[in-house]
Amino acid sequence: MLALLHTSPVHVPVFDALRDETHPGLGLRHLVAGDLLERARATGPAAVADDVRARVRDAVDGGARAVLCTCSTIGAVAEAAAAEAGVPVVRVDRPMAGAAVAAGPRVAVLAALESTLRPTVALIEEEAGRAGRSVRVRTVLVDGAWERFEAGDTAGYARRVADAADAVTGADVIVLAQASMAPAERLTTARVPVLSSPRLGLAAAADLLRDPPG
Repeated sequence: MLALLHTSPVHVPVFDALRDETHPGLGLRHLVAGDLLERARATGPAAVADDVRARVRDAVDGGARAVLCTCSTIGAVAEAAAAEAGVPVVRVDRPMAGAAVAAGPRVAVLAALESTLRPTVALIEEEAGRAGRSVRVRTVLVDGAWERFEAGDTAGYARRVADAADAVTGADVIVLAQASMAPAERLTTARVPVLSSPRLGLAAAADLLRDPPG
């Protein structure tokens, strides 16, 4: 079974649909902890590290053989919980970051939350180092998008993100830093690849269940 650690319940049907489409039969257990994102935004991701470790331990105690963290803001502290948990912990945006690095050196990162930008840039730079590639990352905070998300206007949220992606110039690839941005990938008319994390992240986690490391 794969456990998914979310900071918003909107991700649950998204990943269930992806599972049904691409990994039928994969057992998922959803753990939703919206307070983790709120606190991480207020005081930094390190402040919620103990609680993230506790959530991962709970998932393992419940039978999870791997954990997928779908929140980019707390992704790094979730990954760090793997050693103690004894199972792989995947941050949903790592496979996307690797794909972005492979796509070209000029990477534009779009986010609706400022707290997501720094972790995403650091992740892309880390993946570039692993690949022996040089990247230039610039960031775009999509004005007004998160307010629409919080208001439940998911269509308006996706439209704002897609419009921001369409306005990007001078990039080889555009990264949608938050899993909640994925619907914008279908709306954008950008002429360069636009990457979102759910599909790639779920595939990576499913691969780990089929072929565990070590």
